[in-house]
Amino acid sequence: MRTISDVQASIKAYQAKTGVTILAHSYQSPEILEIADITGDSYKLSAAAKEIPSERLLVCGVHFMAETAKLLNPEKTVYEANPLAGCPMAEQFTPDEIRKEREKYEDCAVVAYVNTTAAIKAVSDVCVTSSSAIEIVKRIPNRHILFIPDCNLGAYVQSKCPEKTLHFLKGGCPYHGAVTLEEAKIAKSRYPDAKLLVHPECKPEISALADYVGATSGILTYAKQSDAAEFIIGTEISIVMQLQLACPEKRFYPISTRLICPDMRITTVSDIERVLRNIAEGSAKPLELDADTAANARHALDEMLRLGG
Repeated sequence: MRTISDVQASIKAYQAKTGVTILAHSYQSPEILEIADITGDSYKLSAAAKEIPSERLLVCGVHFMAETAKLLNPEKTVYEANPLAGCPMAEQFTPDEIRKEREKYEDCAVVAYVNTTAAIKAVSDVCVTSSSAIEIVKRIPNRHILFIPDCNLGAYVQSKCPEKTLHFLKGGCPYHGAVTLEEAKIAKSRYPDAKLLVHPECKPEISALADYVGATSGILTYAKQSDAAEFIIGTEISIVMQLQLACPEKRFYPISTRLICPDMRITTVSDIERVLRNIAEGSAKPLELDADTAANARHALDEMLRLGG
């Protein structure tokens, strides 16, 4: 019977043959993060993808992340570890809905969370991530901002950018957004000495209770560097496991046991092995994007990298 270690060894062997670089989002399972060449949140992967010398990229995450890697690297070949891994937040609006909403406000810039499809990025002025949104919104000359799709992240950005007027459509992450204030209070009462670290995709009233609000990468860094011994983690539950492995002397608790992204969980090391085997055999199907959509979406991503540093 094959073990995970056997599959990981096979992946490394196929990588040696194909020269494929593996990119994995932080929400992926530990056995995937162990064999990935680059790991991180969406911003880190977006920035790193542009600097990778490899001609072939394999993205372990969700569909919009593979699209982003392709948009930033049009000359490279991008593969998805599991094409079924989508993102309900990224796919909840259409370009026509965004265009119509934008027309309601004078001198309005469309700011799209990177967790959107290429088609939505193509009708936006700039993309942002949870770690760069505040900085980028402050740098945009427009006073009115249509911030899509996550209202909770948008509300957090608005609280830090009072000089701007942000407008929203009703959208967001169904998993972060489902965490309740009651759950946060129960966790704080159960672990009174623990620091509460939350993702800004959580509801504003939960962020208001937090000791730290930030992107996944920021949560990881804060917890690792903090002198505190206990932490309540308000983002995807896989981060609790990662931090516990990285910091065995500390204790980490999920804010809710329901905060699980099923799309992030469907990718397996066997998926990665299969795609790499197909690449080696010449039968793998790379990601393809419409040329006009890609050109317009690329502009929004280039602006993200320019304004976000």
